[in-house]
Amino acid sequence: MSALDLDGAVVVITGGGSGIGAAMARRFASGGATVVVNDVDPVAAHHVAHEVGGRAFSGDAADPDFVERLVSFAWGSLGRLDLFCANAGVATGGTEAAPAADWDLAWRVNVLAHVHAARAALPRWLERGSGRFLVTASAAGLLTMLGAAPYSVTKHAAVGFAEWLRATYAHRGIVVQALCPQGVRTPMLSGTGPVGTLLLGRDAIGADEVAERVAEALAGDRFLILPHPEVAEFYARRAADPDGWLGAMNRLQRKAETRVTT
Repeated sequence: MSALDLDGAVVVITGGGSGIGAAMARRFASGGATVVVNDVDPVAAHHVAHEVGGRAFSGDAADPDFVERLVSFAWGSLGRLDLFCANAGVATGGTEAAPAADWDLAWRVNVLAHVHAARAALPRWLERGSGRFLVTASAAGLLTMLGAAPYSVTKHAAVGFAEWLRATYAHRGIVVQALCPQGVRTPMLSGTGPVGTLLLGRDAIGADEVAERVAEALAGDRFLILPHPEVAEFYARRAADPDGWLGAMNRLQRKAETRVTT
C-alpha cells in the first residue's frame, strides 16, 4: 500500500481559492505540505496561499498552456511535485437543453482540465517512478445528478478518466484517486439547480470534513474517496440492478418536480 507523507510534500491544488480546494490547502499545510494554490480568481488564490504559507499561481486550469506553466512552476520553484489535486470544477444545472456555452464550460473545466493536468504532470512522475493525482469528481459521477445534465455527464467523464489513468499507470508508481462527495456546503451546491439543492442540501457536509477524509485517504491508495459512505451502497445497488435503480431515480425526479413546483 502506497502512502503520501504530507510533511515536506509539494502539492498543487487547482480551484484552491474557495470550497473544497481551500479546505484541502489548509489541511495539507497543517500537515507540513507546501501548497501551490491555483484559482482563476487571483485575489482568492493569493488570500488562501497567504493563509497557509504557500504560493499562489492564478490562472485558468482549463487552459493547457497555463497548466504546463503551473506544473513547471512547482518543479522549478520548489524542486518537486508530489500531489496534483485537479480540483477546479463548475456546477452547471439544466437539462439536455442547457445552453451550448454551459455544456462547453462544463466539458472544459470538469473534464479537459483533468486531462491537461495529467498530461503536464505525468512525464516527470513516470521518469521518477512515483506521483499522486487526485481528481475531484462527484458522487454524480458514480450515480447521477437530477436537474443538472451538464454537471452529471461531465462528472461521469471525470471518473472515467481517473479510472483510465489508474488502470494504465498504477504499475509505474502513479497513484490516482477520485474524490466523489455528495452534497458539500460550498457555492457550487446552489449551481446544481433547485432540484440539486433540494436533493443534496439536507445531508450536505462541510468542506473541512471533505478535506479531512482526503488527508486520511492519502495514507493509502484506494481509488474512490467517499466522504459520504452511503454513496458506496448506492453505487453497488446501481451496478446490481440498473433498471431498478433508474426506476427509483425517476420516482425521485417526479417527487422533486412536485416539491419544486409547489
